[in-house]
Amino acid sequence: MPVLTVSNLYKRFNLEAGFFSRFGRFVNAVNDISFSIGKNEAYGLVGESGCGKTTTARMLVRMYEADSGEILFYYGDETLAVSSLRKEVLRQYREKVRYVFQDPAKSLNPRMNVYEVLVSGCRKPLRKRGVSEKELRQKASGILQEVGLQEGDLEKRPSEFSGGQRQRISIARSLLMEPEVLICDEVVSALDVSIQGQILNLLLDIRKKRNISFLFIAHDLKVACYFCDRIGVMYKGELMEEAPASDLYREGLHPYTKLLFSSASGVSKEFSAQPQSLNRMSGKERKENTGGGGCSFAARCPNAIQQCLNEHPGLEKIKDGHLIRCFNYAASELSSDNS
Repeated sequence: MPVLTVSNLYKRFNLEAGFFSRFGRFVNAVNDISFSIGKNEAYGLVGESGCGKTTTARMLVRMYEADSGEILFYYGDETLAVSSLRKEVLRQYREKVRYVFQDPAKSLNPRMNVYEVLVSGCRKPLRKRGVSEKELRQKASGILQEVGLQEGDLEKRPSEFSGGQRQRISIARSLLMEPEVLICDEVVSALDVSIQGQILNLLLDIRKKRNISFLFIAHDLKVACYFCDRIGVMYKGELMEEAPASDLYREGLHPYTKLLFSSASGVSKEFSAQPQSLNRMSGKERKENTGGGGCSFAARCPNAIQQCLNEHPGLEKIKDGHLIRCFNYAASELSSDNS
């Protein structure tokens, strides 16, 4: 049973900003994305910067409003359509689906001490539930220790901590309302490798102890494979491949997936640049502008055939749990075996 499902999600932004900018030129940040997150499952969205993974994550908590598509949250016997939630119900939903940002230095108020950072956003709803200030402080202290810090740290300010410690504070803040889902947006990308491992292991411990589901956003495919159960690989707003993490690590088939793995390993691969004319166009727009549907990765792909330039591939199932958006993934597999 899933805890969260995303179906045919779209989001586009105007390419130009400002009062006098022209309207009508758009970039498709998210282009028909669908996936689900199961109970106590970690689902990863992986891709280069600008591929749309953070936009997708922010639509799940309504920081951005989706242009179309559906987000469903399953809580107990209820099914909530997230786009239709308002006021109190939306606030309650955001208590259950919490967002942990990439840069804790920007997301933690430097004027507050750690205790106020943790409780300022949830004091009012917890008071309504009969939680006293003393009980709230005890709760904050317990969660702070759960993430590896000390009770005495409640009186300190965020500036007194290292980057890894500040990220622990961000995680503690997200746990205070006992969420069902944690959205972790590049939470280890700005940290040293040794600290990355500590934070990932902390999240694994939290998941095991609290039975929480995760949406894990990353650009490093190897990090995502370590933490996640299933992974969706995004490129220019689309899912190019989705598979269990163990399968993707052993046999990622899409050429773009292979490019991400080689980049994480420090191995250079010669992939041509993507022409701006195809940059994140929808399938319909590609057809209107190029005379064909066109795969968004075709101009960079070493295995592209004429069909890739003329037709837009769908996300097809090749075996249980493994989906791929590619006409010619067999050539990618062959080239990998011969290398």
